Amino acid sequence: MKTILAGALIGTLIMAQPAFAQAPALADLPAAIKPAEGLTVYRTAHALGAQIYTCSKNDAGAWTWIFKAPEAVLVDPQEKLLGKHYAGPTWEGLDGGKVVGAAKASAPSPDNSIPWLLLDIKSRDGNGEFTQAKAILRVATQGGVAPTGGCDQAHAGSEQRVHYTAIYMFLK
Repeated sequence: MKTILAGALIGTLIMAQPAFAQAPALADLPAAIKPAEGLTVYRTAHALGAQIYTCSKNDAGAWTWIFKAPEAVLVDPQEKLLGKHYAGPTWEGLDGGKVVGAAKASAPSPDNSIPWLLLDIKSRDGNGEFTQAKAILRVATQGGVAPTGGCDQAHAGSEQRVHYTAIYMFLK
């Protein structure tokens, strides 16, 4: 049943999307997120999902949308389900392996979407394909930016899910 639901979700998400963006070459990345010399891409995954924001006060005491977590399915370039991406940030493969990352550097998206990121690996669990990663890149982002309005005391604690797509490049 889970497989059928996941397949239906992916089909719906893919049909709602324009063609997947192309992953940039490592040499073409902004300097801020270029990975360490010698790392190469061994897996590319397209993410389709949402960036989740919660209405609350920031450190300055102003009401704003605060990032909570991502929630996305991961598919390969042929649109085959690979796994999921969620809070942590965590990438979990269907093969049972998962990694948790930590942002190391960021660069603005060329189209004002959520930033491109270089992430280090904080932890690994299992022996799946994702657990081989020494670093992860988030590139070719579309959407996912926090809402600009509608967050005030009357909406405290409410959530907004903002659609996004991205390419995650797993490096070793």
